[in-house]
Amino acid sequence: MGSITREEAFELLKKYNQDPFHMQHALTVEAVMRWYARELGYGQDEEYWGIVGLLHDIDFELYPSEHCLKAPELLREAGVSEDIIHAVVSHGYGITIENGVTLDVAPEHEMEKVLFAADELTGLIWAAALMRPSKSTKDMELKSLKKKYKSKGFAAGCSREVIERGAQQLGWELEKLLTMTLQAMADSEDLINEELNNS
Repeated sequence: MGSITREEAFELLKKYNQDPFHMQHALTVEAVMRWYARELGYGQDEEYWGIVGLLHDIDFELYPSEHCLKAPELLREAGVSEDIIHAVVSHGYGITIENGVTLDVAPEHEMEKVLFAADELTGLIWAAALMRPSKSTKDMELKSLKKKYKSKGFAAGCSREVIERGAQQLGWELEKLLTMTLQAMADSEDLINEELNNS
C-alpha cells in the first residue's frame, strides 16, 4: 500500500500547484485525513491517509476542467501506486466536471469515504473561520458552524449535497461529520500554518 513518501508527495504537489489557497487546502485535507485515521482506528496507516489527502486535488489548479481525469496521468508519471490513484479519483464520485463528464469511480474503503465527505466540508469550515475575529477554527463552536452550513448563500461553492452524500456513505449523521471535521481542523491548525510558512 502506498508507493510514495510524504516528502515525495509534497514535492509532487508543488510541481503542479503554486496557488497559496490550493496549497493550504491540500495541507488541511492531509491533516484532517491523518486525524481521522487516528480517530477511526487506522493509526498505522496515518501517513498513507495523509498522502491521499495531500494529493487529492493535484490536477485542479492547472486542469480544472479535467479534475480527477488528469490526476491519474500525473500520478502514474510519478510512479504513484494504483490504490492511491483510485482514492484520489474517488473523491469526485458522481460529480459532473466542466467538460460534461460525470465521474464514476466510487469510494470503497472507509478512507476514501472520509476523503469524499471531509474534502468539501473543510472548505466550508475554513470559510466560516475566516469570518471570525480570530480567523481560526480553534474557538469555533458547532452551533455557529451549523448556522453557516444552513445558510444557503454562505460558501455557496461548497456543495451541501456532496457533504451529505459523504455522511450517508459513511453511515453517519451529518452532525457527527460536522463535529469531527471541525475538531480535526482545530486540532491541526497550528501544524498546517507551520507547514505553510515553511513551504
